[in-house]
Amino acid sequence: MKILQELSHYRISRYFKLLFVVVDIVLLNLSTVLSAFSRFGSLDKLLSKEERTISLLAILIWVALLLQNDSNRSIRVEPIENILWRTIKKIVIHAAVVSIFVVYLKYDDISRLRMVYFYLIFFGILMISRVLSMKLLKYIRTQGYNFKTFIIVGANETGERIRKVLAKDLTYGYRFLGFFDKVENVTVDPALIGGQFENIEKFVIEKQIDEMYVALHIENIEMINELIRICEQNMVRIKFIPDFEQYTKASKVEVSFYENIPVLMFRTEPLEYASNRVIKKFFDILFSSIVILFIFPWLFPIIMIVIKLESPGPVFFKQERSGRDNETFMCLKFRSMYVNGLAHNKQAEKGDSRITKFGAFIRKTSIDELPQFFNVFMGDMSVVGPRPHMVNLAKEYSDLINNYLVRQYAKPGITGWAQVNGFRGETKVLSDMENRVEYDIWYIENWSFLLDIRIIVKTIINVFKGEENAY
Repeated sequence: MKILQELSHYRISRYFKLLFVVVDIVLLNLSTVLSAFSRFGSLDKLLSKEERTISLLAILIWVALLLQNDSNRSIRVEPIENILWRTIKKIVIHAAVVSIFVVYLKYDDISRLRMVYFYLIFFGILMISRVLSMKLLKYIRTQGYNFKTFIIVGANETGERIRKVLAKDLTYGYRFLGFFDKVENVTVDPALIGGQFENIEKFVIEKQIDEMYVALHIENIEMINELIRICEQNMVRIKFIPDFEQYTKASKVEVSFYENIPVLMFRTEPLEYASNRVIKKFFDILFSSIVILFIFPWLFPIIMIVIKLESPGPVFFKQERSGRDNETFMCLKFRSMYVNGLAHNKQAEKGDSRITKFGAFIRKTSIDELPQFFNVFMGDMSVVGPRPHMVNLAKEYSDLINNYLVRQYAKPGITGWAQVNGFRGETKVLSDMENRVEYDIWYIENWSFLLDIRIIVKTIINVFKGEENAY
């Protein structure tokens, strides 16, 4: 504990960035050594000019990735899952760049298998180091060290929300010392009040406050300017909590800067980032190619024969549907109904007489959706996304549901977050579509590659279990 007491006198978090870089370089070199032992049983192969060049290049690329956009930052309230996911993306990029150099430089002596061992080992020990470092830091904070004291100016709902966020977990390393506001403005527990505006400066000096959070409306500009003066004269970091609720009730917003002008974005859209779009596009092409090359060649002839034997008409059913940015495209399915004049205007219902016997089976198992992998490969759809609706249905619901067209911000998918949560099939009442839209928008705002994988796994499970609303 004496060590922790000594360390608590220093702002060790300031050195985390440099420490992470140093530790990562050590782990990277350790992974190189271990991969050589795993592949060759000795280090002799690492002494070649090509191996030494790639090893140096690997270090330089990893350092560049760590320093890019402050990717190895340590935010007290950031969940460890975010840190791990950020690290995984860096490893994927690192592997891609190093591979390009190996191929471009024609380094034939570089063992590809050793490179595979290297990234597996590096990934493993890097994840372990990240988890252990966060666990250690949290342990130090639970013991009462490495804390930051803070006060909140503005005893209102906004101030109470930020207090709950910072105070809900001791491992975040924050210690709340009170609200400050006018007596008549107080809407929080009186026991949490530290004083009024005129008491702030004295309190800040006596308690040596680290941070001040301001939850005042912008109309209190004179008070805000005074708070800035107090903080800057006493080396207190001041942070402002904007009252975004005057614009939106959305739980997530994003602030971007156009030069030095802050711009409030109504909702976050991870797929607006080019790197995320590339990841999703690459996965769509890879996944759809696998299905088209390895499943269609043997399954298609069987389905074609059964459809043709059961009823006259085409094997494929083509329908114009609404896609991204509300642009239409021709959606493909295996035909599951008798040829009829209502197919493009009326949803399928439970016990629908238009559905053939085999059609009921392929709809229940979602086999009828398989041709949409061609839509994915051609770029009209994605493997995962909001389900595309008939054009007339999209027009109807866009008039009835205010935020309906928000779901069109993303490419439509073969499966989606709404579908794996039970919202698929016929929409009998308006609330059915409202729930579906809510889930679709949540997906757009919270997209991640791991979320797509999770949805695909749940979809496969549901296919084998059978879905109640699939008819």
